[in-house]
Amino acid sequence: CSARPVAIQTPNNPSVSDQDLQQQQLWNFAQRTTALPFGRGAFTLATTYTLLTEALVFPKLVLAGRLPAQQNATVNLDLSTRSVSEFKSWAEFHNGVAAGLRLAPFQEKMLRTWIQYNRPSEPNFTHAGLLLAFGLHEHLRVLTMTDAYRYLSQEHDITRLGLLLGLAASNRGTMHPAISKMLYFHVPSRHPSSTPELELPTLLQSAAVMGIGLLYEGSAHALTMKILLGEIGRRSGGDNVLEREGYAVAAGSALGLVALGRGSNAFGFMDTFLDRLFEYIGSKEVYHEKHLNAAIAADEQSGNTGQMMEGAQINVDVTAPGAIIALALIFLKAESEEIAARLSVPNSHFDLQYVRPDFVMLRIVARNLILWNRIQPTKDWVESQVPSFVNFGVSNTSQEAMDSDELDSEALFQAYVNIVTGACIALGLKYAGSRNSDAQELLYAYAVHFLNEIKHISIQTASILPKGLLQHVDRGTLELCLHLIVLSLSLVMAGSGHLQTFRLLRYLRGRSSAEGQVNYGLQMAVSLAIGFLFLGGGTHTFSTSNSAVAALLITLYPRLPTGPNDNRCHLQAFRHLYVIATEPRWIQTVDVDTGLPVYCPLEVTVAETEYYDETNYCEVTPCLLPERSVLKNIRVCGPRYWSQVITLTPEDKPWWKSGDRTDPFNGGVLYIKRKVGSCSYSDDPIGCQSLLSRAMHEVCDTPSTSCSNQANSATRSSLRVDQLVSTFSANPSLIAFAKLCCQSWKDRRNGSFEEFCSQILYECMSKDRPALLQVYISFYTIIETMWEHLKIGHFPFSDSLFLSSLKVASAYNEALIDGRITTGGIIQSTFLESLMKRIEYIFAELPNLHDSFINYLNKGKWPDAQNEAVLLSWYLQWYSIPPPHIVSSAIEKVKPRTRTSLSMLPLLRLLLPTTHLVGLMEIEKLHMTHGHEGLTLH
Repeated sequence: CSARPVAIQTPNNPSVSDQDLQQQQLWNFAQRTTALPFGRGAFTLATTYTLLTEALVFPKLVLAGRLPAQQNATVNLDLSTRSVSEFKSWAEFHNGVAAGLRLAPFQEKMLRTWIQYNRPSEPNFTHAGLLLAFGLHEHLRVLTMTDAYRYLSQEHDITRLGLLLGLAASNRGTMHPAISKMLYFHVPSRHPSSTPELELPTLLQSAAVMGIGLLYEGSAHALTMKILLGEIGRRSGGDNVLEREGYAVAAGSALGLVALGRGSNAFGFMDTFLDRLFEYIGSKEVYHEKHLNAAIAADEQSGNTGQMMEGAQINVDVTAPGAIIALALIFLKAESEEIAARLSVPNSHFDLQYVRPDFVMLRIVARNLILWNRIQPTKDWVESQVPSFVNFGVSNTSQEAMDSDELDSEALFQAYVNIVTGACIALGLKYAGSRNSDAQELLYAYAVHFLNEIKHISIQTASILPKGLLQHVDRGTLELCLHLIVLSLSLVMAGSGHLQTFRLLRYLRGRSSAEGQVNYGLQMAVSLAIGFLFLGGGTHTFSTSNSAVAALLITLYPRLPTGPNDNRCHLQAFRHLYVIATEPRWIQTVDVDTGLPVYCPLEVTVAETEYYDETNYCEVTPCLLPERSVLKNIRVCGPRYWSQVITLTPEDKPWWKSGDRTDPFNGGVLYIKRKVGSCSYSDDPIGCQSLLSRAMHEVCDTPSTSCSNQANSATRSSLRVDQLVSTFSANPSLIAFAKLCCQSWKDRRNGSFEEFCSQILYECMSKDRPALLQVYISFYTIIETMWEHLKIGHFPFSDSLFLSSLKVASAYNEALIDGRITTGGIIQSTFLESLMKRIEYIFAELPNLHDSFINYLNKGKWPDAQNEAVLLSWYLQWYSIPPPHIVSSAIEKVKPRTRTSLSMLPLLRLLLPTTHLVGLMEIEKLHMTHGHEGLTLH
């Protein structure tokens, strides 16, 4: 709600007519301003934390305007010329609800003293709305019955209304006996006959009846159901007879809440119960008239008179909406063909004359909520809801038959648009909070088509509805259908902030103001839709549990108010019950080292259902997760953060509440660890600033035109690497290695060593394994030293343990390649392979090694020179060659089985399985060369 006056463009020195124009503009702006709290409550849901030592601040509702052409002079809205009483009363109530919904759930219970601290000295509408908001957040459980009595004793009707609804919402499904008595006290029809008649406003009675439904939700309490069934057809005790439809709707909704989803469990009086409901609807099919008449007679004998009769008939115009909603909620997701068939739309022109078009919409919604699993986000499914005679009639509008008296084109088109709208509402409820792309595209296409029928816009979609609806349907009906479809679209995309949907909503909000006519109900729908689209600032979305669907259906009841004080058909306070359907399924990844929120890709796995196989899809945090009933696991993916998997068991349970110790997401926060050497996605969106691309290869590209230039360039490069390493890692060994690399490069003038150092530095940093530095350096330096001393023919060391270590690393790498080990590699396989090739090359280039090997196998003698003895020991160890007597024994066994022209390798491989293939080939070559002279040692 804006705290600033709106700007009014008028000429200087306005005349009397200009003042009237100013007041008309102010009236239009006031209609929009008073509807803003609906959307603000949804948009700011649970986004603000407050101190329990501070009073809650309410934003002001400003209905004044200013004149820019007259130095911003302020113009107040004059309500004396309009027959509007207490224009701001209900707007202040909704403003209080929005302020209360803004508070985030407390880690512990809200203090009872803080609620009393915020209670004003005189009751007002704002505090009444605050009580309802606290109740929807389940904070009113801390109030005692004494506190409730103090509120009730103030005799302020709206405060009592907010308190009753809030207490019932806080204790939903508990059947609290004290609160139940309090609610029944405000239903005069349940008072004993000896009790003095109390004059209670119809609005308060409606709130009490709805509170009973919330308090007994899902219990299927038989006595409560019978009472509420009677209340649907009973005239309210208030003076305002026009509000009796709203009372019947409240009673029907409460009845549906009490038996929510329990229709498949046939309780004893189900037949009579259903017949009474279908009697209220006006259905011709009543299969148990005997039981129905007996039940009515029993009510009359018990003194429950006052049925809504017009003569001898029930006034179905009043009772039908409540009865349809009751049936929809009782048989929610029951897949009952029988009940759905009895709720079918008229199937002939004659029957169509006896059913109101808006009741047809309600029947379509109810039928599809019962047949929940058959709802599909396709145009064919929507068209299948339309009876064939209606479809044929609207598709042949150009024929002369439509002009005849036999066909009522207006009735056909009214039925058609209401059926399509009802199907869209069912779609929105089925896919609420799912962000289903098929449902979004279909609902958006229908919304744009309706909008094009009212006023041509530039947005073009596929033709899915007949043209020229405005010729047969009044604009008010089309506007209502358009905004109901838009509300359904916002249910599907709740919390996502979908840009295309938001553009449509922004256009709808500005369109009415530009045309000079603002309807409060339509502005309320747009405000709610925007709030749903950014529900909780993008942290919340809707569930599709039974309780959530019931709350959303009551919130979206397809009769919008005409003004801020219009509660005739539906109590405006019920529009806030959507809070029951919300779930904080938002997840944010936080870097465990810095404590800052970061972007991170997630792989979400949805469990297999009867409609689709197990599915994986990717999201980027912050994001919304699927419902708990289908969520299987979440995996942190991507190359910049360490992988972790959260495995869940799909359960048909509500989302975890704030502070729940079993919450695997810690209240929507997932801590992750960034790999060393990688930037966050906010600092480096496309990866161009990563360690590999920024610096490591630059070190290897140092120019070598001269020694001095090479040294200077290497120094500059090492400084960059040093800074980069210290940025990404605090490990002292890595930082020291980066500093010493420069000196090594200047001393050696060796490009290969420079490249090797840069590669292992990146390897150790990216895998966060600084201990591998010593392993890489040891292997590299030993092999390089062997090669350098080979050139001069002198080996100053005789340690052969490094060969054993290298063979162990090689065996581990082979096991990884073969799949025998799946724990992950330690040293790069390419590095190991290059070392092995280098060692084999060194052994092949040693001049005296071959002669020493022949003497060892023939005579069993070691060379006299120490260097040659060391080299021979390395050779024997590297190729795993056994002692000479074992080799000679194997040769003797193989000789008789092979001819001179055949190879001995296969049989030698069987007898000497641990010996390397190169060693076996050398043994075979030695035997073939020396024949019987060699290999005679036993």
